[in-house]
Amino acid sequence: MINHGHEDESREQGQDQVRSCCSPSASRRELPVTGTDEPTRSQTAPGRGPTNAAIHFQSQHSKQVSAHEADDRNSGARRPVAGHIAGRMVRIGAGTFVMGTDSNDGFPADAEGPTRPVSVSAFHINPFVVSNEDFDRFVEETGYLTDAERFGWSYVFHNFVARQHLRKGIAQRVDGLEWWYAVKGASWKKPEGPGTNVFKRMDHPVIHVSWYDAQAYCAWMGLRLPTEAEWEYAARGGLEQKVYAWGDELTPNGKHKCNIWQGTFPTTNTAEDGYEGTCPVNSYSPNGYGLYNVAGNVWEWCADYWGVSHASAQEGPIVNPRGPQVGSTRVIRGGSYLCHRSYCNRYRVAARTSNTPDSSTGNMGFRCVADEL
Repeated sequence: MINHGHEDESREQGQDQVRSCCSPSASRRELPVTGTDEPTRSQTAPGRGPTNAAIHFQSQHSKQVSAHEADDRNSGARRPVAGHIAGRMVRIGAGTFVMGTDSNDGFPADAEGPTRPVSVSAFHINPFVVSNEDFDRFVEETGYLTDAERFGWSYVFHNFVARQHLRKGIAQRVDGLEWWYAVKGASWKKPEGPGTNVFKRMDHPVIHVSWYDAQAYCAWMGLRLPTEAEWEYAARGGLEQKVYAWGDELTPNGKHKCNIWQGTFPTTNTAEDGYEGTCPVNSYSPNGYGLYNVAGNVWEWCADYWGVSHASAQEGPIVNPRGPQVGSTRVIRGGSYLCHRSYCNRYRVAARTSNTPDSSTGNMGFRCVADEL
C-alpha cells in the first residue's frame, strides 16, 4: 500500500500509480472489477475509430436518426458558429508562445518538455467548459446516449460512493485504482450512480463523458475540440512560462485560484477552496484571456493523440502541431478537483496526461473551439 502521509515517498511510487489519481483508464470491453464474488460482466463495445464522431442518436425513448442525417452531422452540415454561440466564445489571436516546461515539478514520463516555440493560428474558444445544462440541451434534441450509459457504468471517486451501493454490489473496487469505484448506472446525469442527479448542478461541468462523447457534442454544435497546443496557448492567458494560469504562486495572498484537493489525498479533503467535488463553470477569476477553470475542476479532453516526443524547433517555431498521427489514448489537460501536490500537481499549465477515448470518470469534461471565420 502507498503511504499517503509522505509526499516524497508518494511521488516515487511510479507513473502508473500517479496517473490513477488523475483519471482512471479502462478498456471498456469489460467492467474491470475484482475482489467480488460476481463474474465480470462482458460489455462488447461497437467498433470505434478516430474518424467516427460517435453520433449514436439512438434510444429506447427517442426517435432514431437516419444514417443520412447522421452522415450530415458528421460531414459539416452543422449548426453555424454564429449568434449566441459566437457570443459565448473568446477570440484568441494568432501568436507564438513557449510551450511546455523544463521545470523539475513535473513528471518526466509525461514529456512536458523540452520547452519549444509554437505558433498557433487564430481561433475561438469557449470561456467555460461544457456544463450539464449545455449537455442536457444536446441530449434533449438528439437522444444521444453517452458511452457510460451504453456500457452501463463509469468511475466514481470513493468519497462520493454511497454505502448502499457498496452493499448491493452496484459500486465495486478495481485493482490498482484504490480510490476509484466502477459504479453501475453512473453517468453524466447520475454522477454518483443510481439515486443521484444534476438538478442542482446544472451550472457545473458535465462529467462522465468520453472523448467520443465530447466529439459528438462538438459535431452537433459545429465546433471541435482544441488541439493540445491551442489549449495551452489559451490557458496561459498571455503569460510567458508561468507555473499556473495566473502566475507562479498557487495561492497568491492566501487566495484560492482553482478547485483542487486540500488536505491529505486521497482520504481527507478539507475543501478550503470551497468545493469537495466539481464547482460551477464560472467559479474563480478568469485568466488573462477570459477563460475560467483552466486549472482544476475537471480534466479537459483535447483532440490530439497522446505522444511523448515533440517536433524539433531548430528551424523556427513549430506551426500548429497536432500530435501523433495515430495512438491509443487522447490528451487531457488542466487537472481536476482531485489533484494534489503529493500525487498529481497537474493543475500546472504545462502539465499533461492522457486517457483512453472511451473512458469516462467523475472528473473529466471538455470545452469547445472553432476555427477563425
